[in-house]
Amino acid sequence: MNHGQPSQIGRRGLLAGAAGLSALALFPGRLSAQDTPRRGGVLRMGLGGGSTTDDFDLRKLNDWVPVNQAYMVMNGLVEIDAENIARPELFESWETGEGAEEWLFRVRQGITFHNGKTLTADDIVYSLNLHRGDSSSAARSIAAAFSDVRKVSQHEVRITLTSGNADLPYVLSDYHFLVVPEGFTDWANPIGTGPFVPESIEPGVRARFRRNPDYWKPGCANVDTVEVIVINDIAARTNALMSGQVQVINNLDLKTVDLLARNRNLEIVRSKGGQHYTFLMDCTKAPFSDANVRLAVKHAVDRELLLKTALLGNGALGNDHPIPSSDRFFNSELPQRPYDPDKARFHLRQAGLEGLTLTLHSSDAAFPGAVDAAAIYRTTAAPAGIEVAIQREPADGYWDNVWMKAPFCMSYWGGRPTADQMLTIAYASGSAQNDTHWANADFDRLLTEARALLDDSRRREIYWELQRMIHDDGGAMIPMFGDYLDAVSVKVKGVTPHPMFNLMGARMAEKVWLN
Repeated sequence: MNHGQPSQIGRRGLLAGAAGLSALALFPGRLSAQDTPRRGGVLRMGLGGGSTTDDFDLRKLNDWVPVNQAYMVMNGLVEIDAENIARPELFESWETGEGAEEWLFRVRQGITFHNGKTLTADDIVYSLNLHRGDSSSAARSIAAAFSDVRKVSQHEVRITLTSGNADLPYVLSDYHFLVVPEGFTDWANPIGTGPFVPESIEPGVRARFRRNPDYWKPGCANVDTVEVIVINDIAARTNALMSGQVQVINNLDLKTVDLLARNRNLEIVRSKGGQHYTFLMDCTKAPFSDANVRLAVKHAVDRELLLKTALLGNGALGNDHPIPSSDRFFNSELPQRPYDPDKARFHLRQAGLEGLTLTLHSSDAAFPGAVDAAAIYRTTAAPAGIEVAIQREPADGYWDNVWMKAPFCMSYWGGRPTADQMLTIAYASGSAQNDTHWANADFDRLLTEARALLDDSRRREIYWELQRMIHDDGGAMIPMFGDYLDAVSVKVKGVTPHPMFNLMGARMAEKVWLN
């Protein structure tokens, strides 16, 4: 959910994660003497992307509030840093051999859960198995690649893959792979090893977390308390920041970015990541089961107009596949699809249609400006013979009631640190989050082949072909990539952009301090 610089990690660094890194190397961020973190204070975050149906079930984290709150309470196995490099977290080191099918991970020692239990390999095996087998997890398609997850000792875990994956440490950075105690099931009252302990949680409304006094990462968990207020209305969220009710907001109203930037008490945090916005067509349902209809929809969008008008230039053009231009496997030779109403009409005729009437389900829960983007698409699609009715949906419950259920709806994806991970999660036919229900056996076969290769030139050939397949045949119309835009009070220190997600990769509460 990368416009950040691609990892420069070499094969040796990939195959063996470092165990003895310094605090600054292990936990990203470069601090000067005057920027030394200080303790104390209450960090108040006004966040969009929350719902009354939210909880801390790691199998179904699906929006900004539950993901950020999960990182406040729990730690992951691997962390992606501000340079898009996989760093050890609860796994302190790893190694693999040729073929990258069997990996040995060493568990960090001396870590305790909030309830006093010591972290062991059993907790990690249990947490990974939540996503395996007969699981409802959104990450089950990723975990399906784990043929075996086994405790070797109290401090070692072996993961054997169905086929090799040179990117496994990056895969394990996925936010679903956080760690809870063995046997844990009480998702309304989470327990983790993370920087904060929940005090009160009212889903979709507010939550309060207090510092974990035994937190193990140096220079982190600096504030005494984090208060999260769910403010899905973008105008209300902006007003809360400007009035000082909160010190941090996410997903800025694009119309107010310039205004906020002029406020001396605020700072804009712009992250160039792999975040992209999607118009989703369910490939299993008519008329989108016809590839010509899907192409007609894609040719009927004026991407430059959308970028300029809906995003006010805060992003880059998309080309109907999810890999950003900064990714080392980005297909730089795939022609940019233009706005072409005549070509759209041609594809409709190929599908046996003279025109098309569609209902597009939209909500600003999908992304800031989504409803405006829907209106722009309705206008540009009309000359192509596509009549678009917009069904505006409430933000609350959008991800449970509309996404992956409506045949034509709007959504977004944050970037992923590797091309393989992005393509696997959203486009592999067996993925629980394949939100266009697109299935292509050749795509699945090539994807599996590419991930086991240590030869980057061959991997590049395959990933280029996979992007072409999605561009030509897939059910996602991806007109644009969007910058992550947050705003913070100048009193919030230690804030940096991040290539993965906004709010410092969803870990801002852990990293920052108050002046």
